[in-house]
Amino acid sequence: MKVTVDASLCQGHNRCYALAPDLFQLDDAGFASAVGDGTVPPGQEDAAELAADNCPEMAVTIHA
Repeated sequence: MKVTVDASLCQGHNRCYALAPDLFQLDDAGFASAVGDGTVPPGQEDAAELAADNCPEMAVTIHA
């Protein structure tokens, strides 16, 4: 499983980072991106899904 953040949709609400700080990072302007290549480590799947479900801009996508 991988997560991605669509930079064109992200508005910097940072809910993904608040819910799954091991999976997301913030740039200097407060916009999110996936850590590394976006691979979700075992045991973090629920956090990834929670982050995607709580993104108000639907910028976080999960790829199986």
